[in-house]
Amino acid sequence: MSQVSKQAFGRTTQGAIVSLYTLTNKNNMSITISTFGGTLVSVEVPDKKGALTDVVLGYDDLASYEKQDKYIGALIGRCGNRIAKGQFHLNNNDYQLYCNNGNNHLHGGKIGFDKKVWDAQVSNDQLKLTYISQAGEEGYPGTLTVTVTYTLSEDNTISIDYHATSDADTICNLTNHAYFNLSGYNSGTILDQKIQLFADSYTVADQESLPTGEIAPVENTPLDLRQPTRIGDHIDDDFAQLQFAGGFDHNWVINDYDGTLKKAAWAYAEDTGITLTASTTLPGIQFYSGNYLDDAPSGKKGSTIAKRCGFCLESQYFPNALKNLNFLQPILKAGQVYHEVTNYQFGIK
Repeated sequence: MSQVSKQAFGRTTQGAIVSLYTLTNKNNMSITISTFGGTLVSVEVPDKKGALTDVVLGYDDLASYEKQDKYIGALIGRCGNRIAKGQFHLNNNDYQLYCNNGNNHLHGGKIGFDKKVWDAQVSNDQLKLTYISQAGEEGYPGTLTVTVTYTLSEDNTISIDYHATSDADTICNLTNHAYFNLSGYNSGTILDQKIQLFADSYTVADQESLPTGEIAPVENTPLDLRQPTRIGDHIDDDFAQLQFAGGFDHNWVINDYDGTLKKAAWAYAEDTGITLTASTTLPGIQFYSGNYLDDAPSGKKGSTIAKRCGFCLESQYFPNALKNLNFLQPILKAGQVYHEVTNYQFGIK
């Protein structure tokens, strides 16, 4: 059982009250979540010497979360990742979403779930966050009711349980955009840390990071991360996929997907000994190496948030699925239930 505490985090520029909730387990691991964006503000885990290390990028103040545009730590919706030209066709209707990433729609649009203030309820040592996205918000059809439940278990696992229903057919693809640095949020780049992805293939993307529909094997490419690999070893290889994205920013196809919880990724920092294992019920995972963090505001305690100082493991339906019908479609029918789980378990090696 984890203990839950609450504290004030100020008001948004619009005057909405924002709170922080901290869940702490018997190992003294703790996670702090803001009702602004459902954001993971801190994740403090014991390192190999027993010292607590905060392994996510973030900020000490609400104003910085409002200002930054890198989705740091936040819940993402209504549809995570990219939709080409912000356009999709559903039930004989064409929809145009806000394009906030060049020509394309990214992570929910101009004001996505990452910038919303969520309602919070503590129940059975869990934090339940609820947001109701009205029909037409960012161009999406249907009123979508979303509940995201954060749980911190005694085996040092953060479980994020996503639940959503809609009163009309719509698009739903929810994720979390925490930037991890297993050496600590203020320790520089993640290039010396190791990553392993349990994926034999990936979705090939174009110069706008939009998957083309092709699913290709990782074998004999720098995207072959099936064995623990130093992140910096191949990040700048002369390989078109890496050059397009400025490093790793791709969707890997998780092996043996069947809708149950599958291991997707493993990461490790030798200096702290901290490991991270990500598992999900979703079919894909976006491993992003923080290639575009250069212009983010300074982080906690004045720390520098710079290029490649954190990595993301975003569980998801494949990006641009609405233009690639060979991909599983992130369509939520009226009356059906969207229910997915992603776990991040921390350990010591």
